[in-house]
Amino acid sequence: MTDTAAASLLPKVRTIAHEAGQVILRFYNDGIDAATKVDGSPVTQADLAAEHVITPALHHIAPGIPVVAEEAVAAGHRPDISGGRFWLVDPLDGTKEFISRNGEFTVNIALIDGGRPVLGVVYAPATGDLYAACGAGTAVHWVEGRHDYPIQVRKPPPDGLTVVASRSHGSGSELDGFLAGYTVKNRVTCGSSLKFCTVASGKADLYPRFGPTSEWDTAAGHAILAAAGGRVEQPDGSPFLYGKADIVNPHFVAYGW
Repeated sequence: MTDTAAASLLPKVRTIAHEAGQVILRFYNDGIDAATKVDGSPVTQADLAAEHVITPALHHIAPGIPVVAEEAVAAGHRPDISGGRFWLVDPLDGTKEFISRNGEFTVNIALIDGGRPVLGVVYAPATGDLYAACGAGTAVHWVEGRHDYPIQVRKPPPDGLTVVASRSHGSGSELDGFLAGYTVKNRVTCGSSLKFCTVASGKADLYPRFGPTSEWDTAAGHAILAAAGGRVEQPDGSPFLYGKADIVNPHFVAYGW
């Protein structure tokens, strides 16, 4: 797929993410019915309903590109992605944030090509914030009812970095050891893939993650951060790639430079 072909899909993917978000909001406003998956993570009817919006819509706009979606995979349905191009979907990233009703949950949709995220949309329906990108220099932040604002990473401040961390997953000694190599001025917390978007928007500089994540948790935010001038790597500097057999990510560091 050419860069132009991928870029032509972005407005449609934004619409799909927005529609799924509106479905999620109906559950959010009417009360939350949560259950527990086999791996111990929470799932709600909103996750399932949003995925039922996203998957057929992606098949419609890009026939032939397989969709790897969280709840379908949890149910044992995983398509053949040996062709190297596929969608990664987390219909409700930050389910714990959704259940705790703090608004920091998102719809994540990413297109992977050759192991790398080339398109990403992150939509936070409770706040109306949408982040999107397809290629270098294309990252934007859209707020409900307003127009797109270009975003980019910032130059790390000389007086110290702002580090963003998960609200629902603790830091741990591994993170503390990694950060000992930097001058850290502030630590901020937020949920879901909004951590990538915070770095991409130049509001933070570093997002290290030394804990479990899956590919659909990170791909859309990764695409947006890369388009905004940042990067995502494993802690040893090796590439952070997608399409692994078990969908589980290694530890990673998202840099705003």
